[in-house]
Amino acid sequence: MSRIGKKPVEVPSGVTITLDGTLLTVKGPKGELKRNLHEDMKINIEENQVTVERPSEHKEHRALHGTTRSLINNMVEGVTKGFERSLELVGVGYRATKSGQKLVLNVGYSHPVEIVPEQGIEIEVPSNTKVTVKGIDKERVGALASNIRSVRLPEPYKGKGIRYEGEYIRRKEGKTGK
Repeated sequence: MSRIGKKPVEVPSGVTITLDGTLLTVKGPKGELKRNLHEDMKINIEENQVTVERPSEHKEHRALHGTTRSLINNMVEGVTKGFERSLELVGVGYRATKSGQKLVLNVGYSHPVEIVPEQGIEIEVPSNTKVTVKGIDKERVGALASNIRSVRLPEPYKGKGIRYEGEYIRRKEGKTGK
């Protein structure tokens, strides 16, 4: 039995969950999220909790059980608290600025790199070496943070690049001369 799949998802007050066939809609104080879930999973919505049951012990159903519960939990958490991913720029002259909605990165290329966030995702630049991505959809927040990081991946010799806040970069020793 899936340990994660067995746990019920607690629904706080102010959040409404509706299920229309396979389309799950979660509305809360921060917004609304919709997601199509797998048709085999049985979702039971009670007053203040949601449980997920699987129809059989088949390998695919066992895999979907915990995944479905986690997706629902992330939707509930997103519309109540929201998600946030922080990045830091490490390198001489590396800086980030925000012009309008766009994020402008100067990270050692001959041109500045501009990133436009999609609807519902917000980018903040608290300092010129820190970037914060915020939103209610965990998947989209993580994808945008990953796209920003991929502009200049951290390199192992000097550690320069864009990294997640608190990420450890394993350093390599450079060449030794004779």
